[in-house]
Amino acid sequence: MKANAPIRKIFNDAVDMLTDTVVADTANGISLLSIKDIKPFHNHPFHLYEDERLEDMVASVREHGVLNPVIVLRTDDGYEMLSGHNRANAAKLAGLTEIPAIIKSDLSEEEAYIYVIETNLMQRSFSDLAISEKAAVLAERYNKILYQRNREDIIRELSILEGKEENGGHGDHLMKNRDSLGNEYGLSGSSVARLLRVNEVIPKIKELLDKGDMALLVAVQLSYTTEDVQKAIIATGKKITKEMAIRLREDGVRASDVEEIVCGKTAERKKQEKSIKISVGIYDKYFKGKDAKTASEVIEKGVNHFSYGFSPKCFRLSPSCRHP
Repeated sequence: MKANAPIRKIFNDAVDMLTDTVVADTANGISLLSIKDIKPFHNHPFHLYEDERLEDMVASVREHGVLNPVIVLRTDDGYEMLSGHNRANAAKLAGLTEIPAIIKSDLSEEEAYIYVIETNLMQRSFSDLAISEKAAVLAERYNKILYQRNREDIIRELSILEGKEENGGHGDHLMKNRDSLGNEYGLSGSSVARLLRVNEVIPKIKELLDKGDMALLVAVQLSYTTEDVQKAIIATGKKITKEMAIRLREDGVRASDVEEIVCGKTAERKKQEKSIKISVGIYDKYFKGKDAKTASEVIEKGVNHFSYGFSPKCFRLSPSCRHP
């Protein structure tokens, strides 16, 4: 990492204003950590940068190093990233093995999640986020997962580190209902409600949603199904329509019902198939060496031929009677 005295001075000033949860491993509160010792945040709801944006970040890191420290949470087996997933990824691609970091300890799950959400919003506009990312942001705001004071302290700390003004912006206050939360982001209350529901689906469904392979209203319906049902839906590999989704969320639908609902008549017919028993002698005489499908086709053709122009009288007189 290249030295940069003015930037380091900003970091020192910022660290002096941090909350008491900072663990300073060095004199200025910023440590150099091995990138391989830092794991991504569990269930990280944001996508990493790709394409041109990632290339630009890698080029910047190669030239200037990582100027803004990441924020990590100390764990039993190393560290977990709170803020800086993209910086760490770019640093790794640029060939760096260490990265400057501010280390946190003794954070609750809710506090840790606030770091993850708020730092991403400071880097990207809400409108630039994928659907599942917007859902994660709104859920964090709506669920009131921390006392407002703790949340404001964290946002204030992050604003200082990012060199941004504390007045105004998305961190002013916690929204109390869907309508007011929607006003903050230019969304209707119903849109907020849908996104909050989408936050409940499994990651694979969120991926389909973000790629445009599943409609938002379909994902909303699927959010009311169980995790097992959602996994079974993914396993079919089929595109889910709104009509299918409505059926899938009905009471009593289980994972074993998914194929029938999603795949339609094929699965229905398969479910209704019945087996018949024939003697070993008949099987060996007429079907030896044939698979079940071929044997079934032979029987069907025979039954159809026998049924055509069938005469009970003829059959009684002579089983060998043949019809044209």
